[in-house]
Amino acid sequence: MAETQVAHAELVEEYTQANPRSHAAFERATKALPGGLTHDVRAFIPFLPYIERAQGAHKWDLDGHKYVDYALGHGALILGHAHPAVVEAVARQVGLMTHPGANHLLEVEWATRIESVVPGAEMVRFTSSGTEATLLALRLARAATGRPKILKFQGHFHGWHDAVMPGQAPPWDQVPVGVSPAVARETVVVPATLDAAEAALRDDPEIGTVILEPSGASWGTLALPEGFLTGLRALTSARGVILVMDEVITGFRWAPGGASQKYGIRGDLVTLAKILAGGLPGGAVAGRRDLLEPISLPGGSRRKVVHPGTFNANPVSAAAGIACLDLVRDPALQARCDRLAADLREGMNEVLRRRGIRGIVYGDSSTFHLAFDSGLEPGEPHSRSALSAESLKRQRGLPLFGALSLAMLLEGVHIFALGGFLSAAHTEQDVAGTVDRFDRTVGRIEGLLPKSS
Repeated sequence: MAETQVAHAELVEEYTQANPRSHAAFERATKALPGGLTHDVRAFIPFLPYIERAQGAHKWDLDGHKYVDYALGHGALILGHAHPAVVEAVARQVGLMTHPGANHLLEVEWATRIESVVPGAEMVRFTSSGTEATLLALRLARAATGRPKILKFQGHFHGWHDAVMPGQAPPWDQVPVGVSPAVARETVVVPATLDAAEAALRDDPEIGTVILEPSGASWGTLALPEGFLTGLRALTSARGVILVMDEVITGFRWAPGGASQKYGIRGDLVTLAKILAGGLPGGAVAGRRDLLEPISLPGGSRRKVVHPGTFNANPVSAAAGIACLDLVRDPALQARCDRLAADLREGMNEVLRRRGIRGIVYGDSSTFHLAFDSGLEPGEPHSRSALSAESLKRQRGLPLFGALSLAMLLEGVHIFALGGFLSAAHTEQDVAGTVDRFDRTVGRIEGLLPKSS
C-alpha cells in the first residue's frame, strides 16, 4: 500500500506540473462547484484535464495536450466529436429556433427514426435525459399494472432518481444518502440470476415492473448469464410484469436497434438517451402503444399519466438526433466500431499476457473494461468469472485505478472509469497507438499490478 501511495503521488506531481492551466481552472472550479465538478464520475485525483476543443476521436486540453478519447461523452458520441452532419444540423437549427413553445416537425421526424429501428417501438415520448426516461418508464409501468414495486438487479445503473438508486453499488442493501427510505422500500434488488428473479416475482405480488441493462450491469462490467434475457422475458410475460429494457447506453450502439435487436428480446418499454440525441441532451421512452397512450388522456381522466418537461424534444437536440440516427441506422457503422474495439481488447490483453499481469480487458460491442486481481489469468477475459460482482464493481476504487488512469493521461489517452467506448471516428492507427501507450503505462506502474508468480 505504501508503494502504491508513493507511486501515485509521483504521478500526481508529474501530471500537475504538466497541466498548469487545467490545474488553475480546477482551483477556480472548487470555489464555484461542489468538489469542482458537475458529475460524480469525474471525481479524480488530482483533476481531469480541462478540454478546450475536440474533433473526431481526439480532444485537446487547455495546456495543449492531445488525447485519444475513449470517454466519448460518456458513450454518447458514436460518431466522434463534432461530426460534420451533426454540426451542420445544429448550426442550421440554432439560426431558426431553439424553443418554439409549440409543436414542431422535427419531433415527429425524430420519433419516426426511432420507431423504424427499435423493436417494439410503437410510440415514443421524449425526455431531456436518460434519468428522466427511466423515471417516466417506471411511472408508465405502475400506471398500467397498479403494482407499486420494481425489481432491479445488483450493479445495474438506471440514473439517479430515488427509485433506481438502491443496489447500484455494494453493499447492495444500503440506501444511498438522501434517498427516501419509503421510496427505496419499493425497489427490490436481487442478483442477476433467473432463480433470484423468479423467486422475487413469486414471493412479492406487488412487483409490477422489472428494469435492467440488457448488456449487464454498467454497460457490461457484469455480464449477464447465458439465456438470462430470454428467461427473464418469459418470466415477466407469464406474470403480467412490465419489462423495461434500459438502453440508454446500448441503444444504437449494440446494433441500429440496440441490444433489443441484437439479442432478439423485445421489452414492453425501452429507455433511450446518449446516442439518441447525437451528443446533445435528450432521452426517450419507446414501446407499446397501450402503455404510452395514458400520457395523452385529458387532465380529468383517472388514468392520465402526467409528464411535462420544458426541453422535451427541443428542436436543437432533435436536429442533432435526426442527423445522428440517419447515419447509425447503417449496421456497417456498428460493425466497424465493434471490430476496432475487439482489436483494442486483444492488443491490450496481449500486453498483459506478455508482462504476466493478472488483469484482463473484456467487453461487448464497441466497449472495453479493465479488471485486475490476483485471481485472474493474464490477458484471458474468460477468467473474469473468477471475480465476484462486488469485486468487479469496486475496481474503480482500487488504489491502482488512479495510477493507471493518470499514467494513461500522461501518455495521451483518456479512458473512462477503467474502460471506454470506440467510435466511427477512431482509426486502426488510434487503436495500435493506444496499445503501445498502454504497454508503456503498464511498464511504468508494473510494480503496483498483480503479477503471475
